[in-house]
Amino acid sequence: MGKRRDHIFHTRGEQARQTLAQALRLWHPDRSWSEVRQWIASRRVQIDGNLCLDPARRLKAGEVVKVLAESLPPPPEPEQLKLRHLDEHLLVVEKPAGITTMRHPEERDWPQRRKQKQPTLDEMLQARLAKEERRSGPRAAQKTPRIRPVHRLDRDTSGLMVFARTADAEQHLIKQFAAHAIHRLYHAIVVGRLTEPMTIRSQLVRDRGDGLRGSTTDPQQGQLAVTHVRPLELLRDYTLIECTLETGRTHQIRIHLAEAGHPLCGEKVYHKPLQGPAVPDRSGAARIALHAAELGFEHPVTGQKLRFVMPRPPDLARLWEKLRRQDGANSGTPRPAE
Repeated sequence: MGKRRDHIFHTRGEQARQTLAQALRLWHPDRSWSEVRQWIASRRVQIDGNLCLDPARRLKAGEVVKVLAESLPPPPEPEQLKLRHLDEHLLVVEKPAGITTMRHPEERDWPQRRKQKQPTLDEMLQARLAKEERRSGPRAAQKTPRIRPVHRLDRDTSGLMVFARTADAEQHLIKQFAAHAIHRLYHAIVVGRLTEPMTIRSQLVRDRGDGLRGSTTDPQQGQLAVTHVRPLELLRDYTLIECTLETGRTHQIRIHLAEAGHPLCGEKVYHKPLQGPAVPDRSGAARIALHAAELGFEHPVTGQKLRFVMPRPPDLARLWEKLRRQDGANSGTPRPAE
């Protein structure tokens, strides 16, 4: 028996505005309602690369639905999250891939049971702190401050994040982000050979003309975005790079690298120019190959300079080693970038 494969479907015409379960039945008329609902419940269905556990979720035209051959692993328990710093003002955590930073507005009124099936990072941290403080007595549990996100990482991006625990710390950190005073360095694996360091500077807009965020040639439009890129190791068809952000716009790294002709391995959204075919990605990356490896900022109360480093997680390390082996078999030993 052959190996089971993922199945990909594009939402068009009559599928738009249908529920996810209805569309899956349309695409798989030989399967029962209970079977397609089980696919969703068992973490096997993604929409535009994001896990979906809601059979009643309405589809939109252009969305890509993937039915995975195997179930995605469940999210970690709050106790499994690795905290790198914790005090009464803020915390720094290592975010795993596959978890949303905070809940989208349309999800905030979900019943608690539904939220627990697909928790967000801020909710998991809140539960973690509340549980730990309950051990100190009921009064401590009542005083658990609300976790306050001050920046985001995409669901499939792993790496270091800081959360505020007070309103004053939140405002101080937001000002540091706005002043571009936060040190953020990312590691990424991109398609193609990127041989020289470069700085990408553009004006980013919400809609470049096809509904996706992107750069505009009009200097009066959008927001300035600046990304500094340096290659770390070169293969025949892929490059391991580091990116330092001078600004922090939504999807900035993903957009800039795609527009430079080097989309991230595993990219499903920003992988083609405005008019043209998608750049082929044969890496087999299970998620966007992007990791927030370094984070540095000034403590909002003490003024201390804090800096944290997180190694690439096992899945990205394995991906790069696999690509190195494939490259070595075809073209010799990979070499560090100049």
